[in-house]
Amino acid sequence: MPTLKSLIRTGELLVAPGIFDGISARLANQFGFKALYMTGYGTVASHLGLPDAGLASYADMVGRVKMLSGTVSAPLIADGDTGFGGLLNVQHTVRGYEDAGAAAIQIEDQEVPKKCGHTPDRRVIPLDDMTAKIKVAAESRDSSDFLIVARTDSRTKHGLDEALHRAEAFVNAGADILFVEAPESIEEMERIGKTFDAPLLVNVVEGGKTPVLSRQEYIDLGYSVAIYPAAGFLAMGAALKSVYGQLSETGSSIGAGAPLEEFMTFSRAMGFEEVWDFEREHATEI
Repeated sequence: MPTLKSLIRTGELLVAPGIFDGISARLANQFGFKALYMTGYGTVASHLGLPDAGLASYADMVGRVKMLSGTVSAPLIADGDTGFGGLLNVQHTVRGYEDAGAAAIQIEDQEVPKKCGHTPDRRVIPLDDMTAKIKVAAESRDSSDFLIVARTDSRTKHGLDEALHRAEAFVNAGADILFVEAPESIEEMERIGKTFDAPLLVNVVEGGKTPVLSRQEYIDLGYSVAIYPAAGFLAMGAALKSVYGQLSETGSSIGAGAPLEEFMTFSRAMGFEEVWDFEREHATEI
């Protein structure tokens, strides 16, 4: 498997859809994506049934990293929230995510408890505190192929100038990829792209603050990585509401608005083919 570092190239866009549980991981893995993204929002919601508001622990998340990275064949960029505490926590988190099989960890500069990006009332920690986290993160990894994605949430409350100032400091502290969260116009995105030579990540949230554009438009603006954290669970949510709503109203799934995958096709996608092959091979022993 190629390293994530080798896949990030100027003039190209590495598209990483969000995965958040075993089903989404198995299905995304079928499409040959070169990278995948473990979304914190989706992972916390699917694993704990809670909002992405700093309620998940390191133990909750590193277990999801191990499961997801073991399920997919592409490099996994994994949301590491704030590093789950101070500098010692950041060191522990980086080592744990790397050992669990992630190809990169995303660390953000929010205060604890953090909030999902593109939502209101996010507050950031002092710049010196965040640069210290990035420095510790870069020093803590075993391999330079394990990448540090540094995210700033300062744009929404403090403006783009502050976000650019922070991102520059993150590069100097050792970040490999810059993630300026929630720019609110193409003009802001263009300015971000012209400011940095480092790889840039755009967070594409349908219904969020940042313009949803085409692949080529993101490339032209200077981005190298595009994550689509919400597309999968938003589609899933709409489909489940349709099916569950039909069952609630009629007592039957007949006429549900969402298409249903054929059961055996879905079973094969979930890995049952290997189970059936095993049982046929060892039928005389079972």
